[in-house]
Amino acid sequence: MKINRKIIEIDEELCDGCGQCVPSCAEGALQIIDGKARVVADMYCDGLGACLGECPQGALRITEREAEVFDEEAVEMYLKEMDEKGPETETAPAGGCPSSTVRIFATPGGGGAVAPQPAGTPMDKASALSNWPIQIRLIPPHAPFLKGADLLILADCTAVCYPALHQDLMAGKVVMMGCPKFDDADEYIARFTAIFKQAGIKSITNVIMEVPCCSALPMMVKKGIEAAGTDIPLREIVIGTRGHILSDRS
Repeated sequence: MKINRKIIEIDEELCDGCGQCVPSCAEGALQIIDGKARVVADMYCDGLGACLGECPQGALRITEREAEVFDEEAVEMYLKEMDEKGPETETAPAGGCPSSTVRIFATPGGGGAVAPQPAGTPMDKASALSNWPIQIRLIPPHAPFLKGADLLILADCTAVCYPALHQDLMAGKVVMMGCPKFDDADEYIARFTAIFKQAGIKSITNVIMEVPCCSALPMMVKKGIEAAGTDIPLREIVIGTRGHILSDRS
């Protein structure tokens, strides 16, 4: 059934196929096809415009036209199909940004072949990173690596300050990283909410720095949990500027 409603419109002349809008659509309605962003089906687009702020070219806008009714059940089935296809089918779109390509890596002790390391790298020095992308703004809520995951949500600076991050905190966890000072708080909360609603997250470890600007990140995570209407075990770790753990509480 078609009705007159709000929906995303894409200016193909302005769109350069960068793909930055794709992860912002929790419903998976946007894909890069033939080097341009497209709405794959009107029924998947809720018309709320969460993707608008992600387009550096200003190619996206909300318009009102006759379109299929937004169908939540169809969206759930569509996202489930995308999950079942697995990471092998999720490759960098033509003309798109490789930074948003969804990938899953094997890690030491995690089963399967370990991701290639430089020659002579000791196993205790190997990367424990299991997923890509890692930036909060680039991770789509339907990414297969999120399903039933233990999340490690890092403030950017912690990765530089805490020297044993891979060995102590990252193993077995899906990494999400961002800066609560310079990124958009509402965007983070919306992204967390969508992920917590869809992915069946098992636990969250939130690691921040002792500096005041970092304190906003746990608040964003908690608001996402509340908005998603779920209860997820949350561990909060604070790192000092000299790289030691100041507090660790659940």
